[in-house]
Amino acid sequence: MQNIYENMDFLDLAVKRYSVRKYTDKKIEPEKLQKILEAARLAPTACNNQPFKLIVVESSQGLEKLSAAANIYGAPLAVIVCASRNLCWKRASDGRQTADIDAGIVTDHMMLAATTLDLGTVWVCNFNSEAVTAAFNIPEQYEPVNLLVIGYPAGYEPNPRHFIRKCIDELVVREKFD
Repeated sequence: MQNIYENMDFLDLAVKRYSVRKYTDKKIEPEKLQKILEAARLAPTACNNQPFKLIVVESSQGLEKLSAAANIYGAPLAVIVCASRNLCWKRASDGRQTADIDAGIVTDHMMLAATTLDLGTVWVCNFNSEAVTAAFNIPEQYEPVNLLVIGYPAGYEPNPRHFIRKCIDELVVREKFD
């Protein structure tokens, strides 16, 4: 498999990625979708439990159902990222589950892979979970955690706030909080 990251420094990739909220109707090529899904498959999860399922939605009927539960910005493809609280690793000391964390890592891998392929994405957490669960027949063992909307950007420019970041000293504590 060709290395899709071979010509891009990671920080360049991080700067290039932004939330796209307007897409063309051009379909995602199957080979590009496969690379994005492969990035998800390779994503690390706690204890490598891989407690997730991905629902790829690209049919007009599926996108219409998804649009009834979330704003998908007219994208030609979305991935519903589902996680299982039964299959994820749980911390022994307090029972904290990693399902949402694992789903987040998987989503981030897909998002960055899509960026290397000149596709735009937006991570959607504001959706009607019950409606998505019902519309896509998601089994009780899984819950939809987020949606990754993917497509070719339609002249959309990033929000200026994308480039506003706190300085390192505001975000990093050395050794312990004072």
